[in-house]
Amino acid sequence: MKSGYELLSWVNDKDGREYVCTISDNGKKKSFEQLTEEEKRRCTNVNQIVGTERW
Repeated sequence: MKSGYELLSWVNDKDGREYVCTISDNGKKKSFEQLTEEEKRRCTNVNQIVGTERW
């Protein structure tokens, strides 16, 4: 059973912003735009956490 960090998926949007999401993507890479509305609600913009565009 997955828990903690293993539950996190990292995706980018078309503008290059990075999001960390608690979704089960089964190892498939997706862009933010490809996520369902429910999946998008489970994502956080990494740039808002770190406070810079590139870290």
